[in-house]
Amino acid sequence: MSLSVLIIEDEPSIAETIIYACQAEQMQAYHVVLGQQALDVLKKQPFDMIILDIGLPDMTGFDVCKQLRRFCNTPVLFLTARNHEVDRILGLEIGADDYVTKPFSPREIVARIKAIQRRLHPEIDHAATGFQLDEHASRIYYQQQLLPLTRYEFLLLKTLILQPHRVFSRASLMDTVWQSAEDSMERTVDTHVKTLRSKLREVSLAHQLPATTLIVTHRGMGYSLLP
Repeated sequence: MSLSVLIIEDEPSIAETIIYACQAEQMQAYHVVLGQQALDVLKKQPFDMIILDIGLPDMTGFDVCKQLRRFCNTPVLFLTARNHEVDRILGLEIGADDYVTKPFSPREIVARIKAIQRRLHPEIDHAATGFQLDEHASRIYYQQQLLPLTRYEFLLLKTLILQPHRVFSRASLMDTVWQSAEDSMERTVDTHVKTLRSKLREVSLAHQLPATTLIVTHRGMGYSLLP
């Protein structure tokens, strides 16, 4: 799965260097120059990572970070020419995840992006499950293929993935997944498990994998991701 990175930087040479480094690591890099542009984009499109320069033409990176934290939890890596401790502390206090001082190595930027992603989104053991969970973007991949999931299918499969082998009763799944839904019944769980199995089966067939039932029914008990 490639990461999507939004770069907010007004110096073209720096932006081009970061874009090249990201693309060399199979990351999708998007670039804007102004803070307000970035806020407008982030309200319409999710990203996995934000690289934010503090010295922007229209507003400071600090102000951008404060505003985007009102509606967005995407990790932020600050770029700055400053090296004052107070700036680093302020950046972290208002919601940044890391801080890099110019001049910097493009390899360092990529390494920090990967480190932040590993810390915030630890991956499931792919050898055991074949799943990859991206909680921030509400996406789940199976065998590196994006699954077309509805809201409740995503929440249900996410719950199972986070604790493979655990048997969840229908009641506990209702409490976890459908807590905000009105007039839902436990039979809803069975229906969503059926549609999930169908979507997983399609991916397995496309990859010529054995027709294994990944979501297991435990009679009288509930469901688990793996037996």
